[in-house]
Amino acid sequence: MLREALIFLSESNSAKAVVTKTPLRRMSSRFVPGETVEDFLRAAVEANAAGLMVTGNYLGEAEHDERTARDAVAAYLQILDGIVSRGLNGNISVKPTQVGLEIGKEFFKDNLRQLLDRARESGVFVRWDMESSRWTQATLEPFEELWAEGYRNLGPVLQSYLRRTRDDAIRMNALGARVRLCKGAYVEPAELAFQDKAKVDQNFVEVAKLLMAEGNYPGLGTHDDRIIETLKSFASKEGIGPDRFEFQMLHGVRRDLQQQLRKEGYNVRVYVPFGVSWYPYLMRRLAERPANVLFFVSSVIKDSPLGFLWPKGRGDSQNPS
Repeated sequence: MLREALIFLSESNSAKAVVTKTPLRRMSSRFVPGETVEDFLRAAVEANAAGLMVTGNYLGEAEHDERTARDAVAAYLQILDGIVSRGLNGNISVKPTQVGLEIGKEFFKDNLRQLLDRARESGVFVRWDMESSRWTQATLEPFEELWAEGYRNLGPVLQSYLRRTRDDAIRMNALGARVRLCKGAYVEPAELAFQDKAKVDQNFVEVAKLLMAEGNYPGLGTHDDRIIETLKSFASKEGIGPDRFEFQMLHGVRRDLQQQLRKEGYNVRVYVPFGVSWYPYLMRRLAERPANVLFFVSSVIKDSPLGFLWPKGRGDSQNPS
């Protein structure tokens, strides 16, 4: 119920108008460091200094206007230039509908070629975000077409709540593509997606093992301690070194776990979003991990005149569950 409610709120302009006027807007800076490229670069410098790799995402999706889609491409080109000029260990993550997929396949591919060419010159990897199931096939088809053209500095995201994901992972492994695996944060019908969290988690683990054993340096996007321990044990048992995969987490979520994994010798990348479209992103992240609601509730209370009522240590901003 909570997950569905948060996803509904993510799509509500009325809710956004209300939330923007609350302390949530300021607190969102923990998860979304700002609205400009410079805000992203500042957060990326801090993450690198902490031993973490980054991926930058300019928030937005479902563009229907060619001009705004090109504006998004221009923003990503600025990110690429900033990553190179500051010597950052980072890449970019792009939502296909943000750069024109809904406008037209060829328009979209032309925009992606601009980014891929600049990124290839700079030695930067380009991650293709996955959106709702409506766009899964429409995202993977042009990906495979550009792969056939010789582009290798790109890789898709697959979502473990979709029933098709194992087959997609096998196909991506055969290509040699770098896959990011996450759970998924959209409401999907039962015929396309697992509805039970346990099944989503189980599929995540099974597909992750497949990617680790047979894939090309997968990114494993999870904050779940149990899943992480399971995958660490699998890697140890199968002789899969920590240089063959990386854990990926959201900026501002489980910073304690990020540092713990780094100390253990694992590669960790944080997803650093920025832009004015922070509200739907934040609501979907809360829906993906409703336990983070506790962090926001605790922050609201602690920043209010009633702050003295909140038990010390509960909902600690250093360790949202």
